[in-house]
Amino acid sequence: MAALTGIAQPVGEIEIDDCWRQIGVRGDRSCPLLDQHLHCRNCPTYKKIARRLLDRAAPSAYRGGWPHKPSAEFGSADEEALQTVVLFRVGEEWLALPVGIFHEVAESRRVHSLPHRRNSAVLGIANVRGELLICLSLSELLGIDERKEGGQGTRSKAFRRLVMVGERDKRVAFTVDEIHGLHRYRERDALAVPATIGKALSAATVAVLPWQGRAVGCLDPVQLLTMLDWSIA
Repeated sequence: MAALTGIAQPVGEIEIDDCWRQIGVRGDRSCPLLDQHLHCRNCPTYKKIARRLLDRAAPSAYRGGWPHKPSAEFGSADEEALQTVVLFRVGEEWLALPVGIFHEVAESRRVHSLPHRRNSAVLGIANVRGELLICLSLSELLGIDERKEGGQGTRSKAFRRLVMVGERDKRVAFTVDEIHGLHRYRERDALAVPATIGKALSAATVAVLPWQGRAVGCLDPVQLLTMLDWSIA
């Protein structure tokens, strides 16, 4: 979207084109790419700008502006440490994964089935800009019943996304029914995993995060990647 506006706003020592405030979801919504991406956070330009902001160098006076000792008002450094996850929905289950495991979130792709597949969690392969990735069913892998979506069926089809996760040289993809985006939380806010959830989902879940009146299952990235590897083998 950045190339469409040409309006740059200085942030620290860099300039950004805040097109989402001009022609995006927080502006007049005149951006022609909104029909394709539905929300600015799904646009590659928005992602590129976010990376520039996160990677920018801290101002020279930044550290000097912080107190040398944590005060009681702010708590200790450990208490205030924030974890960043990506929230997404599969069926009726809201789940979370650490942001570091994500490579990309893209629009749904056609999945080509594989002959003689032995695991029902393996859906096939998807072409993502020329790269063929194995596409898996997270609902099948974690035992989530997608038929219990109630009246969200139409909405799920509109917001369905293909998520690429994994290591740098070994990526896989799976489809989610909806993706919220980034969420930050303190470790002290995480709750224990209830005994009522399914066995497969319980094995991959390390905590439950309260979010907007919902219970979000925080998945263990190492355990999930191991389960994904097992399903492919």
